[in-house]
Amino acid sequence: MSRRHSAEKRQIMPDSKYNSVSLSKFINVLMKDGKRSISESIVYGALEKLEQKIEDKNGIEIFRASIKNVEPLLEVKSRRVGGSTYQIPVEVREDRRLALAIRWIISAARARNEKSMIDNLAAELLDAFNERGAAIKKKDDTHRMADANKAFAHYMW
Repeated sequence: MSRRHSAEKRQIMPDSKYNSVSLSKFINVLMKDGKRSISESIVYGALEKLEQKIEDKNGIEIFRASIKNVEPLLEVKSRRVGGSTYQIPVEVREDRRLALAIRWIISAARARNEKSMIDNLAAELLDAFNERGAAIKKKDDTHRMADANKAFAHYMW
């Protein structure tokens, strides 16, 4: 790791339809081979499906609630003390919380077996909104691991 200076954070422009930075980050992570228009059509299609399933909320509200439900509060980091490596629970920074939630939702949606990616993403966002599904299980596993190793919390200095 360089000691001279750290990399600067890039300013991400909000998406065109909902004017949301977090949705723009979600589209960027979903994108493959630089095909942003395909990624946008998948995300916007999934949000429209969610609006049809849940009439009283719009798509961006469901998206924000889903992300909020998947964001982890604690995670474990490895720390070498003496000859042993300990898993030490630490709080997750806000930007990393969002990144982990986005990554977990997209990987869970890609692992689903439904007709299209729009259906997969809509179903996974709906599951995250209702606090069930693979992304929520990943969050719970992370929290359980941090809770199991809280005896080593004093090694974080």
